Amino acid sequence: MMNPTMYYQTKIMSDLFLDRADNSGVTFRTASQMDDFWKFAEGPLMDGLYWERWYNNDTLVTKNSVLYENYLLGSPRMRQLKVKNDSCEVHKDFQRAIFSCYNFYAQPYEDRETTNAKNDTSFQWREIKSFAKNDVWGILGTYSGEGGYIVDLTLNKTKALAKIKDLKKNLWIDRGTRAIFIDFTTYNPNINLYVVTKLIAEFPATGGLITSWQFRTLNLLENSSDAPIALYICFTLFVVFIAYYIIEELVEIKTLGFWPYFQSSGWNFLDIFTILISVMLVFFLIYRKYVINKIFSEAYTTNGDSMESMDTESLQNSSSLALQIETYQFDTLGFWSAQFSNILAVLSFVAWIKLFKYISFNKTMSQLSSTLSRCAKDIAGFGVMFFIVFFAFAQLGYLLFGTQVKDYSSFGKAVFTLLRLILGDFDFQALEAANRVLGPIFFLSYIFFVFFVLMNMFLAIINDTYAEVKAEIGDDTNEFAVMDYFKSISNQFLLQILGKQ
Repeated sequence: MMNPTMYYQTKIMSDLFLDRADNSGVTFRTASQMDDFWKFAEGPLMDGLYWERWYNNDTLVTKNSVLYENYLLGSPRMRQLKVKNDSCEVHKDFQRAIFSCYNFYAQPYEDRETTNAKNDTSFQWREIKSFAKNDVWGILGTYSGEGGYIVDLTLNKTKALAKIKDLKKNLWIDRGTRAIFIDFTTYNPNINLYVVTKLIAEFPATGGLITSWQFRTLNLLENSSDAPIALYICFTLFVVFIAYYIIEELVEIKTLGFWPYFQSSGWNFLDIFTILISVMLVFFLIYRKYVINKIFSEAYTTNGDSMESMDTESLQNSSSLALQIETYQFDTLGFWSAQFSNILAVLSFVAWIKLFKYISFNKTMSQLSSTLSRCAKDIAGFGVMFFIVFFAFAQLGYLLFGTQVKDYSSFGKAVFTLLRLILGDFDFQALEAANRVLGPIFFLSYIFFVFFVLMNMFLAIINDTYAEVKAEIGDDTNEFAVMDYFKSISNQFLLQILGKQ
């Protein structure tokens, strides 16, 4: 579940690993070439993962901590994915001079050959033998989670740094490298939160380096001092309510018929959608719990005891937690926890929207709902015209500025950029720098046709319909008899109180 502390836990970890610079000023956020990766790995990464001394240079009693308060769970892991040489074809005009070609990453092009004569597993492709295998979404593509060239760093800073230097010396990264993932998980016993961290370094076929990251803050185990019984009671009640409403809707569908049921009220669509989302949430919650038990029982061993038999208080009392935990894979936990949160967010949104169904007897709310329903056809027709013009401008912006302006580097980005422009969020200087003539023309023409013409047409449709609905409701004296009844009751009650006084 969410709580405000999770944001600050995420922020403090992201600041530590994304914005901490080495002596040359390179951070993971600003890294842009292959050499920058090694600068980060040898400097900010090592300093961030291994806190061995206090600020006064005293030795820390508690080992394997990050920011003094977070424990490393298992060894940090680096995983590399490569593509084969000749995974693309050199143009025939250059085949006599250029003999190698490394494509963008795709699983059919993936290289799994040993790349070093030494008997070093870091240069051998290895499968991840774990329950947790997830593909990784990067900026440039999606990367396989089956395996790769894996390096498990030790929990000792000196040995880990020596390993990094050895990898650099023996060219662990080469022209075929397309992505490197740095995975580690920390646990903060003070607030009972885990942070599953994945730093992603992508090496595109164009050359250079593009970085991205994932910080997923999770609450996986309930505190033994709390009362999880209340959560189980609420969950049970939630399941009972879902079962009740499923039966109720099925009876209504059987009585009215399938299509008449949906034609009788538009709210029925929302009711069915709410039930489906609720059922998905229950399955996600059950599967998430199963994954937690599966991963913990597979990955953790603490003094021979399974993690399934341990509560948070026992974990907090373990001073050498990181030393007792074996190699982990928390990706699945982070992924399913994120999906659970997404489903819960959608369900909460739909539940709030359903409030309109029960306050429609109010005159003002009835005007709003009637206005939207009556002008729906006009808005649909306007929407066709609007999106024709809008997508035309998006395609124009993509073709004009796609090679120079990041916001227009793909058609999808151009669409979202133009949506932001309607809200006043734009970068005119970038367009002008890309093309001093067409940039201003594109900007001004889009503002005129979309913002001044089309948006005002949209408002005019709603405004005219609202005026018609308001006039009709004003002439209908019996429409809101229920509301008048409650008003008369309240007025009589107040008169009685004032009369007694």
